[in-house]
Formats: sequence, structure tokens, C-alpha cells
Amino acid sequence: MSDTSGQSNGGRAGGAARCIALVGPYLSGKTTLLESILARTGAIGRQGRVTEGNTVGDASPEARAHGMSVETNVASTDFMGDTYTFIDCPGSIEFLHEARNVLPAVDMAVVVAEPDEKKVPALQLILKELEDAGIPRLIFLNKVDKAEGNPRDMLAWLQPASAQPVVMRQLPIWENDIVTGFIDLALERAFVYREHAPSEVIEMSDAAKAEEVDARFSMLEALADYDDELMEQLLSDVEPPRDKVFDDLTSELREGQIVPLLMGSAEHGNGILRLMKALRHEAPGVVQTAERLGLGADGGTVAQVLKTFHTTHGGKLSVARVLRGTLNDGDTVTGADGNEERIGGLFTLKGQDAAKSGSAAAGDTVGLGRLDTIATGETVAVDATPEQLIAVAPPPPVLGKAIAAKERKDEVKLTSAIHKIIDEDPSLSLDHNQEAGEMILQGQGEMHLRVALERLTGKFAIDVETQEPRVGYKETIRKPVTQRGRHKKQSGGHGQFGDVVLEIKPLPRGTGFEFTDTITGGVVPKQYIPSVEHGIREYLATGPLGFPVVDVAVNLSDGSYHSVDSSDMAFKTAGRIGMSEGMPQCSPVLLEPIMHVDVMVPSEATARVNTIVSQRRGQILGFDSRPGWSGWDVVQAQMPEAEMRDLIVELRSATAGVGSYVCRFDHLSELTGKLADTVIASHRQEAA
Repeated sequence: MSDTSGQSNGGRAGGAARCIALVGPYLSGKTTLLESILARTGAIGRQGRVTEGNTVGDASPEARAHGMSVETNVASTDFMGDTYTFIDCPGSIEFLHEARNVLPAVDMAVVVAEPDEKKVPALQLILKELEDAGIPRLIFLNKVDKAEGNPRDMLAWLQPASAQPVVMRQLPIWENDIVTGFIDLALERAFVYREHAPSEVIEMSDAAKAEEVDARFSMLEALADYDDELMEQLLSDVEPPRDKVFDDLTSELREGQIVPLLMGSAEHGNGILRLMKALRHEAPGVVQTAERLGLGADGGTVAQVLKTFHTTHGGKLSVARVLRGTLNDGDTVTGADGNEERIGGLFTLKGQDAAKSGSAAAGDTVGLGRLDTIATGETVAVDATPEQLIAVAPPPPVLGKAIAAKERKDEVKLTSAIHKIIDEDPSLSLDHNQEAGEMILQGQGEMHLRVALERLTGKFAIDVETQEPRVGYKETIRKPVTQRGRHKKQSGGHGQFGDVVLEIKPLPRGTGFEFTDTITGGVVPKQYIPSVEHGIREYLATGPLGFPVVDVAVNLSDGSYHSVDSSDMAFKTAGRIGMSEGMPQCSPVLLEPIMHVDVMVPSEATARVNTIVSQRRGQILGFDSRPGWSGWDVVQAQMPEAEMRDLIVELRSATAGVGSYVCRFDHLSELTGKLADTVIASHRQEAA
């Protein structure tokens, strides 16, 4: 017998197409689940495998090479007369921002999890994103065929990852320590799995029936927390009508009050049909999603741009969800800044395959061609400047690499390519360090930057070389000196003459540079004083140790001039000479930048993180519970910038891939001894 529903249609948000996000920790099986859904619904003829590199999702060269999702993948399919677009989001924390622009505009999320307690912190990271965005969600417990221990017992460690109750919808059937099927607690029916085929209804044994009654009552109790009528029925030992149970499951899921738990094996196609039927009957539709975003039902066409791709031959492609109205190929849309773009092609998407379409209705998720000035995250409208519905700030970077084109002819091309990559992935950023003369590509981790560099080479055919960014060392002085600077040159005709007396002294840390003059009697004419300052500032760009000089005051106290040979250039040179001869006598000292760091980690890893920080010359300032995060801490510390280059790599290793940090410059601190000698010697060797 086939896996028929028997479920009420009363709560179904039918009609418009649905958009469902597939999210979950790294390696939980999201891409395999997408593949299994497409195969079960007939969108593809055969289910591919990630290990064989033949799936609809993860089709980019970078994803294939690393065996992991590195960007969102979009695919649409039909099921029982309705259209569904699934957006497979990367699970690694380094690519988490890919989901942040997608999630607000989807109808709900399927959180793909493994029966593995070690993955709970990563699962909590995903669930917190959904909770903060107010996205309805259910958990699909994948790989139940590989579960060790009863998935029902897993609620004990799954629940702390969710702020809302996790409600078990299915009870696993075990045979010889393997999950062979499930009992649907809402339908009160037992099913046995069939490989890549619909599950079949089976009779429940007496023991299974007793277990089902107990588990079903636990489910109903969770639902009754939000339904007084159901609570009364349970207290009165009245069996609630099945339609009532389904209505509560639907309404409480849509309100984000519960997180239903379904299970299966995406690799073997188990549990897929039940998941699809749950989505068909219980997922909200675009009308509810638009309301959640504050978009009313009346008005013109509005769409939300979820993702940007720069294709090799077709130009820019913007993935967008139509939230209201109808979008047609050739329509002119207006973006956030009032800029207008004409749609140059409208496409339905299935991975990297795009099929032309003439129009898209509310609920549809489509590709829009050649919206060159429209960025990921923008709300666009036809015949109006839209209110921006979603504001997602990119996360601060945690790792950077100084990059340069290997060949000079590629320098302009490199900058253009990087801007396209950042357009596709706003969690990347480019920083121009003018002082060090470096272009620094910044991102969310080692793999994140590696993928970006691979795209530069593979997609844009630009060979680049990378190195660690230079640390922003400075230098200052410890004692004052008075020094004369004299420039005199005679070479026929007008000569050059400038003579100054400079009083050089240290300033308190963080003051910067101060220039004054106490010239009397016109010994240095007023028109030459700015040139003296110019020469001094020019020298301070590179002090006696080889670094920019800070926290120094210079007073021009005396000097002399020649009525014919003095000039701006002569006094500028005299100022430089005075500084170059005086500064080495001022006990110059190296300064290193110290950063304030907030490290966010699961509480169980806090002690390990404290050790990491201390080993990197960091000073622990304290730690506290992370606000709004159960079982997480924030460690506050100060660390030298030089010790933070690969900090994120060690943090992720110590926290099962979920730790992160934010930092800001705090102050400059003296660096002396062997460390300072090493820095100075290395700098001089580079400059040689």
C-alpha cells in the first residue's frame, strides 16, 4: 500500500508557489536531501550522489573540489499540483551569510540534522539564525539508518539547541538495531521504508502501539501548551479529532511556537514523501511571508533579491522571490537607490540549469537577467521605488590575505573580478591598506578565502599571489631632543639655504602628532614655516626603526634664512634633516597594535579558548554568558594584532567549527626585547 496522507486540507496554503530553505550543519546531508526531493517528485530521472559529483546542487567547480556547499543552490519542482522552490544553503559557519539574505523571504526552513550529539552547537547556530529572523521551521533528522541509539532519546540533547519546543512527529521503528520505518504520531499509522520508493503502511504490533500512545500523548501535550481547548480535552481523557491535531500542528508551526521533528534517510529516499506532504499541508505561503516582512496585500509588484551570480556567458543573474504581483520579462524594476533596470531574461532554475520563462507570479522564485546595479538583499518593485523589506549587514571579517595579480596586465582585471565576487558574496570585503600598499581580501575563514581565490583563478582566469597582511606597527620616542637641521647647497646661480632648530618631544599615547612654532624676530619667515612642517611630516612616515612615527610633538624654535637662496624646498629639506638627525637620539621604541576581542564559543570550549588566547600573548579580561544563547560564552580579551592572523583557524578547531570573534583596534603598546628585534630585522630585510 502506498504512503497516502489521510491528512486534512484545511490548513493548506495552496495556490501560490512555496519557497523552502534547506539549512543545517556542515555534512548533515542538505544537498543529498535536495537531490532526493527532486528525484521523488520527478524533476530529475535519477538521484545523484555528492561523492560522485553529479548532483543538481553543489555543481560549481569549487563545491565539487571540496565536497561541500560553498554557495546557495536553487531548484524548483512540482508536487501534487503545487510548485516548490528549494534553496540549499551551505552549512559551514564560513558560508553562513549565504543563508542570511535568503531566509527572511522564504516561507519556512527545513533544518537538516544528524543523529550526532557532537553537532548540537552547529545546529544551535542554525536554529538561532531562524529564530532571530522569525522563520517557521521543522527538523528533518537525516541518516536515521546510521543512528546509534533511539532517535526518540535524542530529544534530550536536541531540545537545548532550540528556543522553542522540539515536537516529535514520528516514532522510529527498530529492527535488529536499524531504523526500518516509522510511526506517524499525527496519522497514527506505521510505515516501513522502501529504497527510493514510497513507504508502505504496516500493522502496528501491540508493543509498538503502546509506545505510540505514549509518544503521541507527549506530542499532544506540547501542542496543548498553545491551545486551551486541546488542553481541556487531554485533561478530560477525550481523544481530540484528527483534524484538530493537524490544525494545531499547522498553526503552531507557522507561528514559530513549535519545531516539529521528522526523520528519514535522504541517501536512500526514506521519509521524503512524508516530508513533502508535511510541507504541502503545513508550510505557510507567500501571503503570510509577505505579511511577516511588513508587506501589505495591496499594491504593485514587489520582489526580493536573494542571491547574485555572475555567469560566464550570460552576465549577471539575480535570484529573486516575487512577494506580490506578477513580474514579466522586460519589466523595468526600481531598486533601493531609485536606480532602474530592465529585466533581460526571466528564468526558472534547477541548479546551474536555467529555463526561460515569460513571467513569474507571487510566490515564484526565479532568475532575473542583467540587473547590473541591483545588489543581493535589495527589494525591487515595478513602477515604484520600494521600501526595503530586509536589512542584512555582512558579518565582520575574521581572516584576511594580501593579494596581488601575478602579472601587471591583470591588475585592473583583478579589481573588477573581486568586485564581482563580493557582489555574489557580500560577506567578503576588500580593504586597501594605503600605508602598507596592500590590497587585502577579507572573509569568514580559511575555506571561505580559499574558495574566493579559486574563483578568481578558475572563473575569471586571473593568477594571484597572496601573503599575510602586514601588521600595523608604529614607533614613537621616549625622551626629548633639540636638534638643528641645516640645508646649504651652492651650485652656481641661486643656491639653497634653510636652517631650523627643532624641539622634539614625546606625547601621551594616542595623541598623534603636534607641530608648533615659537619663532620670534622673523628668523624663519612665516611663509616658510608650513614647508618646515611638511618636511617633518614627510620624515615621520618612516622613522628610525622603519615604521610610521606617532605621539610626537615638534616645535620650531629658531633658525635662519638667506634673502636669495632660501625657498620652500630648502626649508622642507632642513625640516627633514633635523628630524633624521634628531629622532635616533630620542630613544625610539616599537609600538604594536593591540586589539579588543570578543570570542563567542560554546561554554564547554571556554577553558580551551582561554588557553589559546594566553598562548598568543593575549590578556583575558573576563567572560560572561552570551546574551540570548543557551550554553554559550563570550570571552573578552586584548591581543596583539600580530597574534591574530590565524586565530580563527585555531578557534574553529577547538570548537567543532562554530567559534567566532569580533575585534576592534584598542591601543598601541610598546614592544621590546627579542620580539621587537625580530620585527625590525624582518622589516629591514623586506625593505632592502
